[in-house]
Amino acid sequence: MTNRALNFNAGPAALPLEVLQQAQEQFVDYNGAGMSIMEMSHRSAIFEQVNSETQQLMRKLYGIPDSYKVLFLQGGASTQFSMLPMNFLQAGKPAAYVMTGSWASKALKEAQLIGETVVAASSEADKYNRIPELSSIVVPENASYLHFTSNETIEGTQFAQFPEVPDHIPLIADMSSDIMSRQVDISQFGIIYAGAQKNLGPSGVTIVILREDLAASNPKHVPTMLRYDTHAKADSLYNTPPSFSVYMVNLMLKWIEAKGGVAALEQYNLDKTKLIYDAIDQSGGFYRGFAQTGSRSAMNITFRLQSEELEKRFVKESEQHGFIGLKGHRSVGGLRASTYNAVPYENCKVLAEFMDDFQRRNG
Repeated sequence: MTNRALNFNAGPAALPLEVLQQAQEQFVDYNGAGMSIMEMSHRSAIFEQVNSETQQLMRKLYGIPDSYKVLFLQGGASTQFSMLPMNFLQAGKPAAYVMTGSWASKALKEAQLIGETVVAASSEADKYNRIPELSSIVVPENASYLHFTSNETIEGTQFAQFPEVPDHIPLIADMSSDIMSRQVDISQFGIIYAGAQKNLGPSGVTIVILREDLAASNPKHVPTMLRYDTHAKADSLYNTPPSFSVYMVNLMLKWIEAKGGVAALEQYNLDKTKLIYDAIDQSGGFYRGFAQTGSRSAMNITFRLQSEELEKRFVKESEQHGFIGLKGHRSVGGLRASTYNAVPYENCKVLAEFMDDFQRRNG
């Protein structure tokens, strides 16, 4: 297939061609069942096997300890913004939030509807072009939890290292845009959550990795579907799950395994991202990176040109060359290339070459 777009969309994002082709082969008839995975009962032995295998693959590839639950939920990370404080924000114990950009702000806004919150650190004064120094994060001793966004998709910043908290305070991370793009120590966290549609599959399923003690029981006044213990006890099958999306995550995890696992993928991501950052850094100021160097994301590369007119020309010409998704988010403008797990190295190389050529013609 030669007509594949050069897809740099921020999400839903690129999926590997071989994963899409395998899904295509099984779309009408899954493993001889005579029907699609989408047509099956979620109570069937076949789907329960897919559900279980997907959990086990995540555990194996991401190093998830046995003391954690792996859940496949619905509603995206945006629903988690509400579920977390509904279940874990206790009276008299504020929830602490690190403010790093658009998604951290949305998470805080939802928590403020539920109970008391504090801002543990913020880079708003710098227009969120950096990650706050870890030493600047101040967490109240009686905090219900500390929440942070590991990668800001819109601003293009990413935590290189994670905050540390006392053992009695759960560390909660929104990893929607960098989950399984690099190795992490899961035991640092109480909860990790992520929409799958950037690095792990299509939209429709939200991955939640949470420590068993946090999954054990939640406030009974919280509606049933919004309690973690509901889904933990039912193995993510309390109600009809996003079955096709879970199946696609299964195929993505097998693809990651075939690529050499998360460690190999981490290096691959750094190599391909470097191509684009080098094009920015070696442009003599023609391209200007938005994020400060030490806070740069390996998933979302944000940059500007000298004028909005030139940026519009860049976007228009890039689309004529087969590139998709290089326009920056509407809230901040500029340009952005999202280089998630499934974006090929070759596509990043072609983009870097296009950027060099565009500079020669417009510099």
